[in-house]
Amino acid sequence: MSYENLDVWKRSKLLAVTLYRATAKLRDFGFRDQLTRSGLSVPSNIAEGYERDSDAEIAQFLKVAKGSTGELRTQILIGIDAGFLPSGDAETWTDEAKQIGRMLAALIRRHKAKASSL
Repeated sequence: MSYENLDVWKRSKLLAVTLYRATAKLRDFGFRDQLTRSGLSVPSNIAEGYERDSDAEIAQFLKVAKGSTGELRTQILIGIDAGFLPSGDAETWTDEAKQIGRMLAALIRRHKAKASSL
């Protein structure tokens, strides 16, 4: 299966694009850079995993992507508290990152099970 067909990849890519657009005029470049990098990391690691040769490798990259969802949620929450991000949009982004994390957890379980059955 190609990663481009995965709903989790599509949703994480859309979230990354949304974050780039929403923070384009943010003057705190360090915060913006870290936020967009963690958002970009999610679909990028999904893609890299699915370009690997084994289910074990796919699962490993999906774990990294899942970790990036936690990093992203933390940065969004800090952005709200620091007044960098509008709370309504940011809460929507946090919820989406949580849902993406749950989707990744299910994929990780599936690929780990396939890897261990070999």
